[in-house]
Amino acid sequence: MKKFENQITTTMNMGLKSMISMLKDAVKGRASRRPSVTLAIEQFKVNEVNANSPRITWFGHSAFYLEIEGKKILFDPMFNLRPSPVPWVGTKRYTGNLLDMLDDYPQLDAVMISHDHYDHLDDQSIQRLKDKASRFIVPLGVRKHLIKWGVAADKISEHDWWEEIQFNDLTLACTPARHFSGRGLHDRNTTLWCSWVILGQECKVFYSGDSGYGPHFKDIGKKYGPFNVTLMECGQYDERWSAIHMKPEETVQAHLDVKGDILLPVHWGGFTLAYHSWTDPVERAMEAALKNEVRMLTPKIGETVLVDSKDFPSNLWWRHL
Repeated sequence: MKKFENQITTTMNMGLKSMISMLKDAVKGRASRRPSVTLAIEQFKVNEVNANSPRITWFGHSAFYLEIEGKKILFDPMFNLRPSPVPWVGTKRYTGNLLDMLDDYPQLDAVMISHDHYDHLDDQSIQRLKDKASRFIVPLGVRKHLIKWGVAADKISEHDWWEEIQFNDLTLACTPARHFSGRGLHDRNTTLWCSWVILGQECKVFYSGDSGYGPHFKDIGKKYGPFNVTLMECGQYDERWSAIHMKPEETVQAHLDVKGDILLPVHWGGFTLAYHSWTDPVERAMEAALKNEVRMLTPKIGETVLVDSKDFPSNLWWRHL
């Protein structure tokens, strides 16, 4: 069975000592690891079209909607209650179940996936989207999951790192990330993980997927940058798995490496998958962005952002719950 590998050595410290320390961390600081109330979500105006400006709507964690030059693309649409193979086990979404939102979606030009982990690829979300999306664009190996869930095979295209796709006047590039894959006990790294470059005529967007910090960001910036906006992983980090998830300070550096203008941190505000407080990612990222003179967006969950607007959402909404 083919196994995919990262560009540089990538390991996680999961020995006995680490497991014991994780058990201790699971007991302490529990209250701050998720919001004390269910998070509200802004009303998403699915039929509101702004042809003059790309717009992004973030739904917590890594799911987001991109409308760019008339194309409607949904990324990593995990809208279910729990990122788990068992529906009644695991951490709950801070906003509650969002699956019903997908019933109101218009026809999508594409659904794009970064990798097959449960917090990014959800069977029930895909099943609700299978007839709404004209195309599913995924990294190598992920196709089999979608076919199993009812997506027509001729709608799906799989791609390797550095492969470019011409798609409805957009250029899409499947680019490297530093992570891993697998949905079960015996399929680790049998599918590819990736980041995505979206190149329009007037706007360029970069989505990191899940990734530890590495030299691939500078490579991507050199080949495709600068970017008008980046959506960068920022959350669910820990020293014990620092090779596969960035700390917030690394998130800001990765944004600079790819030559980004505006930073929108993702992979937080959705689920508790690590031991830091749920607001630690955005607070630390804000501090690092300020030090590095990086413009950073902090939209509410479900709030739509016009990429070329001069009035960006930057309220500290998580402090006022």
